[in-house]
Amino acid sequence: MSLALAVLDTNVELEANLPCRKFDPDLWFSDVPAELELAKSLCGDCPLRTACLSGAVDRAEPWGVWGGEIFERGAVVPRKRPRGRPRKEDAARDAELRTEVEARMAANELAETRSNVRLAA
Repeated sequence: MSLALAVLDTNVELEANLPCRKFDPDLWFSDVPAELELAKSLCGDCPLRTACLSGAVDRAEPWGVWGGEIFERGAVVPRKRPRGRPRKEDAARDAELRTEVEARMAANELAETRSNVRLAA
């Protein structure tokens, strides 16, 4: 009797160490702004961060945290706001964060795909 051995998939070991595989997947699709910020921070050291973000941009992901950025209705948003009218200082901070998101996307070499990505205003 002979046993056939399957080819070992080395990607399985890599995927097991990714933050989105180690923690609750619902964290990356939460409605709570603080949980989304936690998910973004967990993406910080991920070796696939740039590829994940690039794939999300190409697919026009409707929502969730992808590659350390928050997508909402297909747009990259600097942070998820709670319901209700934003305070004036929050609106000013959002403008600063939008600039920061654009810089991060350029640093991840996604500037040329900027036409595919909409930054929420």
